[in-house]
Amino acid sequence: MNENTVVVGMSGGVDSSVAAYLLKEEGYDVIGVTMQIWQDEDQEAVEENGGCCGLTAVDDARRVANALNIPYYVMNFKKEFSAHVIDYFVDEYIKGRTPNPCIACNRYVKWESLLQRSLSIGADYIATGHYAQIVKLDNGRFALKKSATLAKDQTYALYNLTQDQLKRTLMPVGAYTKDEVRVIAEKINLRIANKPDSQEICFIPDNNYGRFLEEYTGSQFEPGNFISTEGKVIGRHKGIIHYTIGQRKGLGLSLGKPGFVVEIKPETNEVVIGDNEDVFTNRLIANKLNFMSIEGIEGEVELEAKIRYSHQPGKCTIKMMDEDTIECIFEQPQRAVTPGQAIVFYDGDLVVGGGTIIRETI
Repeated sequence: MNENTVVVGMSGGVDSSVAAYLLKEEGYDVIGVTMQIWQDEDQEAVEENGGCCGLTAVDDARRVANALNIPYYVMNFKKEFSAHVIDYFVDEYIKGRTPNPCIACNRYVKWESLLQRSLSIGADYIATGHYAQIVKLDNGRFALKKSATLAKDQTYALYNLTQDQLKRTLMPVGAYTKDEVRVIAEKINLRIANKPDSQEICFIPDNNYGRFLEEYTGSQFEPGNFISTEGKVIGRHKGIIHYTIGQRKGLGLSLGKPGFVVEIKPETNEVVIGDNEDVFTNRLIANKLNFMSIEGIEGEVELEAKIRYSHQPGKCTIKMMDEDTIECIFEQPQRAVTPGQAIVFYDGDLVVGGGTIIRETI
């Protein structure tokens, strides 16, 4: 192998397939790898699950690798995926928080595990089909830059990557729009050129989180009380795992007006219901910080921040509360600040860093 060997994580989708093609065109020694992470050993069950987990992904990726004439392998990461993604996902819901499994998967499986295994076989880099760009700044640090197409920008889900991971990662499709990527796929006759993007969490293809959590844990989650913001019991809920902050539909309450989930209290098994305005706040606290474009924060710093993947960034001021806790104050109140979700800070197009929302503060 030469110093330009790159392992491309191939999901069988358009983006990672075109990433492999672009890197080969640039002269890299490209190896295609699909990460086997699905936990169910029943073949029929596995075949039903698409996304990056099912056998259809392996078949599509292998066909693309053959078309590009690059080596292709399937690597087993079931153990890592179970520990860092599924167990985390379940634990967070039990604690009344709303996890982001894709961020955990990116940090600990797609990078931590795949990168280490790739380096061990002599590769110099790993690459993915993410819509983001990696830049080296004047201060010597590596940072993510928003992709050429903001509609597909995926920097939010990648904020937790380390400096060592970033310097060994290539993201070639970040400079293209989705339409341009599909045109490239069609030009090189990839049969997956018009394959739709996967939308759901890969290990819960039917999006029924409650069913998955009960089946995975073998437990029934106890019903409890819906309470008002004043503490009055106003109904019964079917288990805290079925709710998230800001939720309005599926509550089964007759209040004479819309009700919204304002808070989840696992210690008392209660779900607090309020009005729409109760779901807005301009302050939050986050921890488990990862800084990217800078080493850390001193004093108060004005930035923009996103509190969910599809969120429009809002202007904010942040300051450190201790070495791993940050306070963020938004100029305008934000809807549904959700414990367990990520907050990601931006300076223009650059990712400054981010963390996990602990709670909102009033």
